[in-house]
Amino acid sequence: MPRLARLDAPGVLHHIIIRGIERRKIFRDNKDRDNLVERLEHLIPATNTACYAWAFLSNHAHFLFRSGDAGLSTLMRRLLTGYAVSFNRRYKRHGQLFQNRYKSIICQEDAYLKELVRYIHLNPLRARVVSDISGLNRYAYCGHSVLMGEREYTWQDTRYVLGYFGKKLNNARKSYFSHVKAGLEQGRRPELVGGGLIRSLGGWDEVKRIRLRGQDRLKGDERILGDSDFVMDVLSEGNEKYNRQYELKSLGYDLKMIGECEKIMHTKNSQAKCI
Repeated sequence: MPRLARLDAPGVLHHIIIRGIERRKIFRDNKDRDNLVERLEHLIPATNTACYAWAFLSNHAHFLFRSGDAGLSTLMRRLLTGYAVSFNRRYKRHGQLFQNRYKSIICQEDAYLKELVRYIHLNPLRARVVSDISGLNRYAYCGHSVLMGEREYTWQDTRYVLGYFGKKLNNARKSYFSHVKAGLEQGRRPELVGGGLIRSLGGWDEVKRIRLRGQDRLKGDERILGDSDFVMDVLSEGNEKYNRQYELKSLGYDLKMIGECEKIMHTKNSQAKCI
């Protein structure tokens, strides 16, 4: 099956993941990290994008963005292309730096923003880039240190995120820090990187039937993180049409084989007409 189309529109919350090709490093030193930070400093205001969370690791990076007027694709194209060209020039290398397309997951804000900020900002600690929470507080290449007031990046929207934790700055920071520490024992949280249940359910017609039976606790497809109503609203706006493909696949048909059979039947019919 072809790759799923991107879901992109102004004002949408996205969890973005970029990875190095073959899990290779995309940052070899702090000069590389500073390079990407400088590009974010320019491109985020230029595209009217909001950044709520971010973290750099050696071979991948996470971001939580709200897309600007032109959607997210303009920002990501300029950010990744510019960085890759600069990286290749610096190390005298050729070819791709990033693994395929960046991963973009549309997120339901009221249910997941706080969870995603915590998940993204704990990544350097889980990956042992830093040794403990004190090290995370000081780590320069993660939005956590900015929310804690240890450093300042004007392109990171700290006010919006801290507003979820309190009205007064000091109290909000304390509440945010407690929230982050409470997540230390939660592990990698695979449920926060998209849905994926829709394929095994038989398509959106089946989802609707399940909802009528009162079973609403669905996550959606791999591009969306949210409850069933949110998923269907997003896909409805995007004019998604999957039902026939999912119906065939749920019945055990190989879609590639079906395509080959159709070609053979078309060829036979053409030959019969010629005779």
